[in-house]
This record gives sequence, structure tokens and C-alpha cells, in this order.
Amino acid sequence: MRIIFMGTPDFAVPSLRALVDAGHQVVAAYSQPPRPAGRGKKLQPSPVQLAAEALGIAVRTPVSLKGADEQAAFAALQADVAVVAAYGLILPVPVLAAPRLGCLNVHGSLLPRWRGAAPVQRAILAGDIETGVTIMQMERGLDTGPMLATWATPVAGKTAGELTQDIAEAGARLMVAVLADLPGHPPVPQPELGVTYAAKIDKAESRLDFTQGAGAVERQVRAFAPGPGAFFELEGERYRVLAAEVVDADGSPGTVLDDGLTIACGQGALRPLQVQRAGRPAMDTAALLRGRAIPAGTVLG
Repeated sequence: MRIIFMGTPDFAVPSLRALVDAGHQVVAAYSQPPRPAGRGKKLQPSPVQLAAEALGIAVRTPVSLKGADEQAAFAALQADVAVVAAYGLILPVPVLAAPRLGCLNVHGSLLPRWRGAAPVQRAILAGDIETGVTIMQMERGLDTGPMLATWATPVAGKTAGELTQDIAEAGARLMVAVLADLPGHPPVPQPELGVTYAAKIDKAESRLDFTQGAGAVERQVRAFAPGPGAFFELEGERYRVLAAEVVDADGSPGTVLDDGLTIACGQGALRPLQVQRAGRPAMDTAALLRGRAIPAGTVLG
């Protein structure tokens, strides 16, 4: 098939590569424009742009698809289908209608649960038992289109990074399977019950809230690992917690209970296993405490 691929972050790269490996003709890759990144704030191409260029695929990075010229250029590609994976821009109706078979989306949840921008993180924060990926036909609404296929996986104790990688790889395989047999994957309307929305993550949410139960705080750690990283503050310095476990202990929320950095929560306690100080590499908690003692009775912010 002649395919237009549309995606931006690492999540989308497995789908792009899978389409090429399956023998499809990817006539163009659309991605968000390069953004400033790093200490020098130099413009950095997205992971999809880098992957597409390495594959010899023409890349387009419009700021918007609302203009008539951009829409005409998109239609002129005469694609059979557009495959979308975490592109990050709204697709106007003329774009949705341009490919012969429309636009198919790789969405990182089991729709209709967690429509929107941050489905993996929201599933972890909510304590969902399972999540997955849905291949859906795109329409004007936000992730409201009919579903062609789904794949489910346990959330278990995975971080957002681990779960996102699993879902990205499964979504790539599932998309290739759907395109290989479209008649065998008829679109099914989403159920009206069970709709939830995965709002974009606000960085303020990554501050650990020790007034919650320890289980909820541990989910914060996993939902924001590896980035932006759940954190607490001590004497004005931010400490990112990248892994932690729940332990059976009690105390005033936010108070360090022992010399191993066990932290009291609203119910139970949290013991960080891997911590990162600002500007330093991640390390296990024992190594951190050898260089920076945090005695029992310390109250963390």
C-alpha cells in the first residue's frame, strides 16, 4: 500500500519500521517540527524524523495542517491510507478524508478507556489491572472512532517507559496485521460506557504526594519513570525517585522513618530503590545515602 506515516515520539518509531519491513511504500512521514532541547537548546528533530530519514523517507514537519496548501500537498500524495501514532497535531476533516482508506491510529489504551494524550501514565496512576493498544479508524472526535483490533497486557509493576515500549511494539505488529487483512478487521463502534479521558500530564503531578496511600505514591513513581521523574524536595534540592517499593510502616506523611530512607505515607510507607539528584546520575538508595545522609525524622517536601 501507499502509506503516509504520521508520528513524533519514540512510541511511533516501531510502527514506522514495521510498515517498511512489511513491504509497504511509505511515501512520506509527517512529524512535529524540531524542538529546542538540551543545554544549548538546539533544535532537535523528533525520533520519527530521524528514523524516517535513516530509512530514506521524505519528511514533512508542518506546524499545522489547517491551511489549504498543506491539505492539498497531503492529498497530492495519493495515499491508500495514513497511519498515525502519537503525531500530536489535530487532523482536519480534509486530511482525514484524503487517503482512499482514511486514517488509522495506533492508540495506547483499550478504548474507550483513556482517550487522549497520556493513556499509559493515566492507566498506571489509576491502578488499572490491564491496558493495551487499539487500532482505530480516525474521525473528527478525540479518539472516538470505530475500533479494528485490540491487544491487552497486564500493567503489573511496570513503569510508564516499560509499558510504553511494550505497547508500541505490539501496536506496530497489530497495525501490520490489520493492513494485511482489512476485511478481516471490520470497524466496531466504541462502547458508550466506560469512557475516560487521559489528560496531558502536568509536571506538577510528578511531585510525590505522601498524604496518599503508599500504593498510590508508588504508582506515581512508575507513572513518571523514566521521565519527567517523580520527585521530592529536601532543603531546596529536588530528588527524582525512579523506582520504589511499598513497605508496612506508619508515621506522619512525608517523614523519613529510618536510615534507609523509608518515607511515611497517608497509609503505609514508601522505600525508594533508585534515586537521582539534580545533575547527577541515577543510583541506588544505599549509594545515595553514603554520600548524603537523610536521617530518620527528616520531613520531605
